[in-house]
Amino acid sequence: MKKNITVINGDGIGPEVTAQSIKVLNAIADRYDHEFNYTYCLMGADAIDKTGSPLPDETIASCLNSDAVLFGAIGHPKYDNDPTAKVRPEQGLLKLRKALQLYANIRPITTYAALQHLSPLKPKHLEGVDFIIFRELTGGIYFGKKELSEDQNTALDECIYTSDEVVRIAKLAFEFAGNRKRKLTLVDKSNVLETSRLWRRVVKEIAPQYPTVAVDYMFVDNAAMQIILNPKQFDVILTENMFGDILSDEASVLAGSLGLSPSASVGTGTAMFEPIHGSYPQAAGKDIANPLGSILSTAMMLEYMQMHEEAAIVRSAVEWTLQNRFVTKDIDPINFYFTSTIGDLVSDCITNKITGEVNQSNIELRKSTII
Repeated sequence: MKKNITVINGDGIGPEVTAQSIKVLNAIADRYDHEFNYTYCLMGADAIDKTGSPLPDETIASCLNSDAVLFGAIGHPKYDNDPTAKVRPEQGLLKLRKALQLYANIRPITTYAALQHLSPLKPKHLEGVDFIIFRELTGGIYFGKKELSEDQNTALDECIYTSDEVVRIAKLAFEFAGNRKRKLTLVDKSNVLETSRLWRRVVKEIAPQYPTVAVDYMFVDNAAMQIILNPKQFDVILTENMFGDILSDEASVLAGSLGLSPSASVGTGTAMFEPIHGSYPQAAGKDIANPLGSILSTAMMLEYMQMHEEAAIVRSAVEWTLQNRFVTKDIDPINFYFTSTIGDLVSDCITNKITGEVNQSNIELRKSTII
């Protein structure tokens, strides 16, 4: 199978973690006789520095003409620390989401037995945790009108949603729920916000079309607590843009590290796949960032391209590294492996270059570990 993929390294650790996903894709291509053609494009602070724009037209054109987009990370401290900056890296990402009509961000939350000790929750609360957050991605307060008064003492961020925007992501979430544990939870703030009341009304109107899916409704503040108190109760969480952004970052700590969390952004155009972590500029260039969020995003991309067996192999290889304590510094600050080494290990596992038992005594030394 032949696929064209636009690769956007982005900022900070983006190039490093994305490079490991390319290794994994090449390993999959070798094992299954696929052909992946990569086109590298600019976005974010890197694009601003080189072109003056956070999203060059060439990047949009490449994405529109690709089978999928693999994205690293975005953001830079010089913009984070300057609220007056008129051109910002995040503008590129928001513009690309609009250009590709990526209205749904899908973020699976999975826990790993080998990492339960890293979570702030007790292991008994982590067993069986497996849910997906569907975050609306192109509407709401992030895209609403923004104003600042002349005296700079009054600010406005407008939040707008239409019924059609709610319907399209709600149907997608219901379809996923129907193929999972058949439970959907709408998270809103309908006791206060008019937009949330719209969301709740529309979801109630759609629910009868999916009779096998049980629907629950939960205020966002309660949902934030329930994700910590009893996360295994959830199957599919459906929510608006800002709530989804916050709750998915909160839920990522259940796995033990933000660096483990993948995501897919889908809609009517080319889908985009990216880890949910930020650009982590403090770690850029040090080969210490966790690449598994990006690699697991690549697994989601393979599924999107109907390569289900290949996606399963990638996830199995990731689990193998975790079970055998091949982890990056965010997981084990003393006995850790480098970003590039994890990419090599996952790739070698995929291509069956790794055989035999793991020499645990060498793990602490970060030397040759396979005998």
